[in-house]
Amino acid sequence: MADVKKLSLAGILITAGVVCSPFYIPMGTAKCFPVQHLINVLAGVLLGPFYSVGMAFCTSFIRVMTGTGSLLAFPGSMIGAFLCGILFKYTKKMQLAFLGEVFGTGILGAFMASAMAGLFLSNKAALFGFVIPFGLSSLAGAAISLVFIRILKRTGILKHLNLEAKNHAI
Repeated sequence: MADVKKLSLAGILITAGVVCSPFYIPMGTAKCFPVQHLINVLAGVLLGPFYSVGMAFCTSFIRVMTGTGSLLAFPGSMIGAFLCGILFKYTKKMQLAFLGEVFGTGILGAFMASAMAGLFLSNKAALFGFVIPFGLSSLAGAAISLVFIRILKRTGILKHLNLEAKNHAI
């Protein structure tokens, strides 16, 4: 896919993430945002690991600047997007992209968020206070993304956008 197409799709996904950001589930100190995980998997599968990390960063940045997100959005979304994208790039398996998002956000992102909360937010939150909300949020969003990508494939949208040829295993 040409860089212009990738950049355009990344912009659309960033916009979707920002527009949907008022829809979150409050869980303790975290705002669980399953839409971000849905978008991360779409980006990881359709755009690759580096565009998906850039997209996750931009979405988190805009959400923080507009007051609809917290600093904790950065580690979970970026790590999950990267693992999702890298696993799909090298295996072409949707199940591993799904697991990359869930593990990257639910475990690694939760560890980073806990460290950030302690350093930057003067909040001594328990580590496992982030694992459950981040894990549930990423699990829900990633599961929806699998269904959504299959619908895009069945309707021929991926083929029309020339995305299916590159990602033949979707």
